[in-house]
Amino acid sequence: MSESALLVCPYCDVANRVPSARLNEGPKCGKCHRLLFDGQPVALTSASFQKHINQSDIPVMVDFWAPWCGPCKIMAPQFAQAAAQLEPKVRLAKVNTDAEHTLGAQFGIRSIPTLVLFRQGHEVARHPGAMNAAEIVRWTLGKMT
Repeated sequence: MSESALLVCPYCDVANRVPSARLNEGPKCGKCHRLLFDGQPVALTSASFQKHINQSDIPVMVDFWAPWCGPCKIMAPQFAQAAAQLEPKVRLAKVNTDAEHTLGAQFGIRSIPTLVLFRQGHEVARHPGAMNAAEIVRWTLGKMT
């Protein structure tokens, strides 16, 4: 990683440049002053998706899900646990495909939950189906090498 990393705030969607050596020190957003990492997945919308995917220097793992999906409900707390373990190496985010039909269609989501790992704006890996926290962490780290 370079000497600094560009991170998009999960609250106000502003891009922040943070020294790489300080990523583990609880960096805060320069605009809203909230933590850039809080151990929770970020809810993305059509309006915020591209900014988070394209402007983040760290990989972004997106869980495409729906509120009516049983496996999605079961995986949600596991995904949150994985977020707490993977940050600040990876940003975890969620897209509700019922509310964001265009994103589901754009990425060809055919089953949910589906995890998609993005790096520098490009999809690098995809996994359909629910996983527990340990499997999410292991799969994500394995795809980053």
